[in-house]
Amino acid sequence: MSGASRRLAVGLEYDGTRYAGWQAQPGLPTVQDSLQQALSVIADHPVSAVASGRTDAGVHAVGQVAHFDTNAERPVRGWVLGANTHLPPDISLSWAMEVERSFSARHTALARVYRYAILRRATRPALLRDRVCWVRAPLQVEAMHEAAQALVGEHDFSSFRAAECQAPTAMRHIDSISVTSEGALTTIEVSANAFLQHMVRNIAGTLMQVGAGERSVSWVAETLAARDRTRAGITAPAAGLYLWRVRYPPSLQIPEVVATRPWAMIAGA
Repeated sequence: MSGASRRLAVGLEYDGTRYAGWQAQPGLPTVQDSLQQALSVIADHPVSAVASGRTDAGVHAVGQVAHFDTNAERPVRGWVLGANTHLPPDISLSWAMEVERSFSARHTALARVYRYAILRRATRPALLRDRVCWVRAPLQVEAMHEAAQALVGEHDFSSFRAAECQAPTAMRHIDSISVTSEGALTTIEVSANAFLQHMVRNIAGTLMQVGAGERSVSWVAETLAARDRTRAGITAPAAGLYLWRVRYPPSLQIPEVVATRPWAMIAGA
């Protein structure tokens, strides 16, 4: 190593199908392990990466952000091209930039945006089998969207957290949530300051029951107020969930990857 230590931020996308999530775990394939190994080769020293959020097993990312420290002197383009040479095909760096030492991919973030993809059609998908939640029945998208608005704002989301969630508090602030439809694809998009374990998937499972006509629009507000996980819907499959983008203070000029083509491809399936 040479030169003064510096901090870099990187953007990455990945297909989470074959990974046990972001966080490194002994004996299991993880995104963090793969990224750290690739960056360590380029840096020529061990690298530890911190992500904006720890996506779960099977969850994908379009706009994940991570940071790491290094003494190595490499051009920004060299970090991206070099790391991608050593990353598996289902993980790719989108960009890299030097940031202040005070920057934290996790703590500096203002909001995280997740999208949940539901494919509505009579037959099961083959090409998209690990990238969408498949349902046979039609969904009442307008009812789902109306019901979801009860979740906007700061609330105790105990009804939508995993039983094994270790967060010290269930209080979270949802900035916005929408349910839209394009072709055979229904999309739930949620923006919040932070999320509890399985929170988006539990919200998706709950809203799908409303969309299927099994529950009323008012049921979501009632479920939120109950603060009881057993009152909410099922945990929707991980395959439909994407960390879409992470928002930071505009002054930092952190790139936001807007991936329209992949989503258009899914929507047209």
